Amino acid sequence: MRDILNRVIQEIQPSGIRKFFDIVSTMKDAISLGVGEPDFETPWHIREEGIYSLERGKTHYSSNTGMEELREEIAAYLSRRYGLSYDPAHEIMVTVGGSEAIDVALRAMLDPGDEVIIPQPSYVSYLPCTVLAGGTPVTLNLSVKNEFRLTVEELEAVTTPKTKVLILPYPNNPTGATMPAEDLKKIADYVIDHDLFVLTDEIYAELTYDGEHTTIASFPGMKERTVYINGFSKAYAMTGWRLGYACAPARLLAEMLKIHQYAIMCAPTTSQYAAIEALRNGDGDVTEMRDAYNQRRRFLIAELRKNGFDVFEPHGAFYVFPSIKKFGMTSEEFATRLLNEEKLAVVPGNAFGDCGEGYIRISYAYSVENLKAAMERLSDFAKNHG
Repeated sequence: MRDILNRVIQEIQPSGIRKFFDIVSTMKDAISLGVGEPDFETPWHIREEGIYSLERGKTHYSSNTGMEELREEIAAYLSRRYGLSYDPAHEIMVTVGGSEAIDVALRAMLDPGDEVIIPQPSYVSYLPCTVLAGGTPVTLNLSVKNEFRLTVEELEAVTTPKTKVLILPYPNNPTGATMPAEDLKKIADYVIDHDLFVLTDEIYAELTYDGEHTTIASFPGMKERTVYINGFSKAYAMTGWRLGYACAPARLLAEMLKIHQYAIMCAPTTSQYAAIEALRNGDGDVTEMRDAYNQRRRFLIAELRKNGFDVFEPHGAFYVFPSIKKFGMTSEEFATRLLNEEKLAVVPGNAFGDCGEGYIRISYAYSVENLKAAMERLSDFAKNHG
């Protein structure tokens, strides 16, 4: 069997997030704060639109790029929220989640040996998707002293003549870090000066708690060198609907579409009808959920600090990334012992890159009741091992 298996695939490690999720699913009375999935149900009016589309027999393929009506709504949303102007006919493509958009974009851009700068800690898919596309991942270790923001100085240290793409993962999973407009402007200037391309993953854009989210695509000269990726999973609690989108210059999007056509055909039609309703009438739902996350964020930070954890205050997404270095355990050991001794699941920081060692990721996409119970268990663990 080894002879028939692809060697590149064999060398890619399974996701460190799913490992603990799979274990906790078999444990009675365990609490999981490991998976980045909203505990809210998709708002009823959005679900209803999906149901109604089925009742009307709207069960056929859409165009490869997605329903025209949805692409128009995406364009309108990006215009009113971030001042972006995308042509729905040639610059927007609906995908099966933001994850497919990341994969397709990298495969469309990379030739063998092209380097992709990946700031870490960050979402687990960037590095393997780069490898699968034939590119060379170049990891850049972000620092808590900079609040996990990306700096031009850090970029300069890893940029080479082979660098083609910079991935911008903000608001960040797992740290919750955000990039203020003034910092993004410096990155944009550097990208233009060095003739780079940016893949900006903004799936958590609506979950920004201090100030307004800014996208790098909005700066002069950046739209034409940016792939903008977003979706419906986090802001609208639509993870299971599997719907995202990519916006890019028409020439690049045409190449991305080729891959999408042959590998996927089109995104689920039912989900697209629901997404139209989300964009048209879902602003209030987003605000309500964001306010709830913000309440949980403040509670979790206070509880962690009360229990002696050194934790950077996140300003986006729904994660905290506390340091566990003082316990003298690796991230993997800490997470494993916490699960076995207290039946509480978190994700070890090294799942998000080597520089995540010494941290754990805790998701607050769970009810306050669950978070309170979880903090009691974490407090007991800290007292026993502090």
